This record gives sequence, structure tokens and C-alpha cells, in this order.
Amino acid sequence: MADVRDTVELHDDLQASSPEIALSLSRAGVSGVQKAVRIRRGEAETVMAAVIDCTVDLAADQKGVHMSRFPELFDEAIELVVEQEALLVEVLAEHIASRIIERQGALRAEVWIRAQWPIHRRTPVSGLATQEMVTLCGVAAASESGTRRVVGVEATGINACPCAQGLVRNRASERLLEAGFEPGDVARILELVPIATHNQRGRQTLFVGTASDLDAVRLLDIAERAMSAPIYDLLKRPDELFVVEHAHLQPRFVEDSVRHALRDALESLPELADEDFLLSRQVNFETIHVHDVVAERFGTVGELRSELAGDGPSPVQTTLADWLSRS
Repeated sequence: MADVRDTVELHDDLQASSPEIALSLSRAGVSGVQKAVRIRRGEAETVMAAVIDCTVDLAADQKGVHMSRFPELFDEAIELVVEQEALLVEVLAEHIASRIIERQGALRAEVWIRAQWPIHRRTPVSGLATQEMVTLCGVAAASESGTRRVVGVEATGINACPCAQGLVRNRASERLLEAGFEPGDVARILELVPIATHNQRGRQTLFVGTASDLDAVRLLDIAERAMSAPIYDLLKRPDELFVVEHAHLQPRFVEDSVRHALRDALESLPELADEDFLLSRQVNFETIHVHDVVAERFGTVGELRSELAGDGPSPVQTTLADWLSRS
């Protein structure tokens, strides 16, 4: 038979008791919670599976957070946002973070939501209808002083390596000259014929931190254009030829993709304020190496605009964590 004292202890708020070690924690919470959410982007609206991470800060005098309350709060926030028809993934993250602050008694909460977003488009030559999946991201931080939110996309494309292409171009030039072609003809041939190189499937992540509502489709277009060429799940032979030639005529390093994404974001989104935030991260999955390559740049819109205007490297590069902490 269970002791009466054990039954009483079950009703104690153990999470609110003092820990054995009086040390505050930067984050404590739940990760990988799966929920079905209804999201709208532009005229498109769909129900999709989302993965939610949520953490709060933890004071030195509190043993733990109420983990079981997180999924309950997720459901409440999802229902509230749907009722209000504010069906943006970053708005949902903002609502969840705000409710966590209210219900958990935390000073700060941070929420990440990743959902698979289906987009419909046509292949570049045959016009074949195809559905592609992209990752839609919403990030929000909330505190007693306010909230900040970020919308982002993760897109996949192809990058053609400029370095290897340069080596192939030089060798092709030598061989053509040895075969008796005139230098002018060699140059003309190399201009007309796409030069071989090794290809890398790439993943571009583009985040924008702003209070304004942004259409994620615009971000997706910027992210895909940052790479040598977009890729498709379904391609006919003429489409394959287009993608391969397009990629080889526009070779880019992983670093190039980050720079193109940020420059194009600033040009395409002139409404962004200097205090807003941008992040671009490119990962290329190598084909002739066993490692992958990565590049990243982040900062406020003002920092990036200043550097692109020729004012020199920014003395500060604001991180996503720093920008969110200003909520």
C-alpha cells in the first residue's frame, strides 16, 4: 500500500521548489513537439505538420519548468491564432511565446516552428506541373517588454563549382590550341559551350526579422536565385538540359550564394527598417569531397546596408540571438 506521505508529495509543485544547485539556466523547455497547424501564405492556405521547440529561462531558485504545460499552451495558441485568422507561422510562434510568458511566469521565452510548405510550380521548359516542399520557419522571442519575430525559408538548389570549372576551362583551352585552333576561335568556343565542373546540391536558409508581414514566397524566390539554379522533383529531358546548362553558366561558391541572397533581399525588400534583421546560411553538399561546405552572414539591415554602400566592414555583426534578446 502506498504511504499517505507519497500521495501528498505528488501534489506538491516540485518544479517550483529550490534546486540543489542554485544556478540559473539560459534555456529549459521542450523540443520536437509535432502539431498540425493551418498556415496561410498569400492566397494559399493549407494544413501542415509542424515541429515546435520552446524554451524559457529558469531562475536559480526554481528547480524546473512545467514541461507538461507546453503542449497544452501550443494547442491554445494554435486555436486562438486560427480563430483570429492570423495564419502566419511567425505570428503563431509569437503567440505561443507570449502565452508561455504569461503561464510559466518566465522572464523570457523563445519559440521555433518549422513546417513543410508545399508549393506548386511548373518545370522551366516542358511546363510540367510539379509540387515542391520547402521548409517554412517562424521564430519568436517574448519578454515582459515585448516580442520579436522572424520569418524564414529553407530552399534547395544546385551550385556549380567555379574553381573546378576554371581548371577544366584552362585544360580545354590548352587542348584546343594543341589541336590547331586559333586563340580567337578557342575563346569563342569556350564562350558558347558550358564548361564542365562538379555540382553541389545546396540548401539556402534565409531569415528576416521584422514586425511587418512578409510573403514567404518572396523569400523563397530570393533564396533559390542565390544558387546556380533551382532544382525540381520532376523533370523531363529538356528541363534537365535547362537546369544543367543554367547552373554551369552561373557557377557560384557557397560564399557567393550568401552574398547574393543578402544583397537581393535588401533590393527586393526596401521596406525593411535599419533595425530589422537578416541572416543567410548556405550549406553545399559536396560531391568530390567527403565533407560539406558552409557559409553564413547575419546582421541588422542597417549594418548590411552600410557595408554594401562601401562604408567598410561593419564593426558589429548582430547575431540572431542578440537581435531576439532585444525584445
